Amino acid sequence: MTEEKTIAELAEHYEAILRLVGEDPDREGLKKTPMRAAKAMWYATRGYRQEPSEIMREAIFEYAGSRMIVVKDIEFYSFCEHHILPFFGKISIGYIPDGNMIGLSKLARIVDAYSRRLQVQERLTAQVCREVYETLSAKGVIVACTGEHLCMKMRGVEKQESATTTVDYLGVFEDNIKLREEFFNSLRH
Repeated sequence: MTEEKTIAELAEHYEAILRLVGEDPDREGLKKTPMRAAKAMWYATRGYRQEPSEIMREAIFEYAGSRMIVVKDIEFYSFCEHHILPFFGKISIGYIPDGNMIGLSKLARIVDAYSRRLQVQERLTAQVCREVYETLSAKGVIVACTGEHLCMKMRGVEKQESATTTVDYLGVFEDNIKLREEFFNSLRH
């Protein structure tokens, strides 16, 4: 199915949803809402149409150093797969190269490729970690993610100040608490 046909079908479903919740999709303020919502959903879920390992392979370079590289506070936006409500926050990635490094913007693109899908934060953190580790053949990778979930803020328990932090790591970070501490210390500065 083409992009245009998919978006048109999504718009039909949004129109049906509006009717089901008691709205009139033909009233002035809502006439274009189904199509706008469909285009927004198509854009917000573009991660399904991206291949993270291909994104990374576009910018792998030789690197002779062996120290940790950290990119922090990469913002992300996603949808909770349980309620299809947004969650958003920041991801920080640290890795220790093993002969290769990645262009810094590609790390942000990897975060987007995985976050722009229906997700849970725990899986998002693990997917980013594994992708960087495997595609870059790094000695080790650590990822910390802090997110705010509208499924906790605007429904259910309605806790406005809640945030969730998830951490995943592979390789040399697994058995080396000092490396993990170095990573978390770098996030404080």
